[in-house]
Amino acid sequence: MSDKQLSRPWWREPWPWILMAGPAVAVAGCIVTIVLAVRNFGDQAIADGGTRRGLVVEKPGMHAPGAAASDAAGAGGTAAPAASASREDRP
Repeated sequence: MSDKQLSRPWWREPWPWILMAGPAVAVAGCIVTIVLAVRNFGDQAIADGGTRRGLVVEKPGMHAPGAAASDAAGAGGTAAPAASASREDRP
């Protein structure tokens, strides 16, 4: 091998570009997805009759996720873990 081939700059080699292509395509796809979601679905009304409070959407008749646990703990009872929600609370 000659000295010219050993001293080539990194941008002239194909492997860095091949390795960077995957993450670059993923970033571009993410940006396209976000733009499409904001343009097409950003201002849709809630059709279920739910109430939007900030980022949380509550359905009518449902309590806040931590309300039962804090009530039980405040009354001297043991609070149930949030992961053991009843099947009625799940969609």
